[in-house]
Amino acid sequence: MATPDARFFETLSPISVADLAARVGGEVLRGGDRMIVHVAPLGSADGQAVSFLSDRKFVAALAVTGAGCVIVPPSAAEQVPAGSAVITSKEAQAAWARASIALHAARRLDEAETRANACEDASVVLEPGVVVGLGARIGRGTRIGANTVIGPGVQIGRDCEIGSNVTIGFALIGDRVKVYAGARIGEAGFGAAGSSVGAVDIPQLGRVILQDGVTVGANTCIDRGAYDDTVIGENTKIDNLVMIGHNCVIGRNNLMAAHTGISGSVTTGDNVMFGGRAGVGDHITIGTGARVAAGGGVLADIPAGETWSGYPAKPIRQSLREAVWLAKQVTRKAQS
Repeated sequence: MATPDARFFETLSPISVADLAARVGGEVLRGGDRMIVHVAPLGSADGQAVSFLSDRKFVAALAVTGAGCVIVPPSAAEQVPAGSAVITSKEAQAAWARASIALHAARRLDEAETRANACEDASVVLEPGVVVGLGARIGRGTRIGANTVIGPGVQIGRDCEIGSNVTIGFALIGDRVKVYAGARIGEAGFGAAGSSVGAVDIPQLGRVILQDGVTVGANTCIDRGAYDDTVIGENTKIDNLVMIGHNCVIGRNNLMAAHTGISGSVTTGDNVMFGGRAGVGDHITIGTGARVAAGGGVLADIPAGETWSGYPAKPIRQSLREAVWLAKQVTRKAQS
């Protein structure tokens, strides 16, 4: 997204770099009179956006950013492109979080949408207690369960089945999607930045996209993106009590058994399978057709087509050999 989706987030009044620096606790190095409208990551920022650098691994992105302003540690100030204004801060990420709060606000469910505006036609069923926020739309043949809350701007396709006591916000949902009771779609992803006054919540300005045919089990949580989207690919089937963190991009036809936990910014190919209680660390890529055995703890990328198991997860033959060897050593020691 070039800017946060206006259906879900209100963009507040523009602010000068100098005023922004005062609000976030930074120091203006240059460009104090430039006006800033929104926030964005380095790679997608334009001349009206403020971005930040907090990790040296993103220095290459800093060198080519089009951001109107960049918040950086003092040691990186000289690496900011000449066309960008500069705010220096020893807490660059926390300062950017404060800038996000100054420039954007999530739309709240202050008023309910009328059925006539929300529903495509009379085939839509809203069970007792359903609340639909302003700007939300629900497609033909969809049924929404009792006491479910659909947030402002949410788009739900045709022939969907949404269970009772579900909450859906900041989300675009395709056709023939099933979301079972108690699921939470679009809550804020877990993100915090360290600062001198303690951890600062990082506003989550992205969305959740559930493509056609997705199934989401009871009491499963799928967080919205921090800025980019969390995407669940077509026909992926997710069991009960699964956690999917922000910015994940899950491929088509994935299968996730109960208690699977996927950390933020994980990418999976198509036809990937996760056994029960599988766990995946952040920023990991799992190739097409790969499998993670039940209880596996994935801390490294998995190539396409491979099956991994154990903790830390390894190719299954290696994991089993190591388990057998360890069992033999224990037996020998007990006998000696």
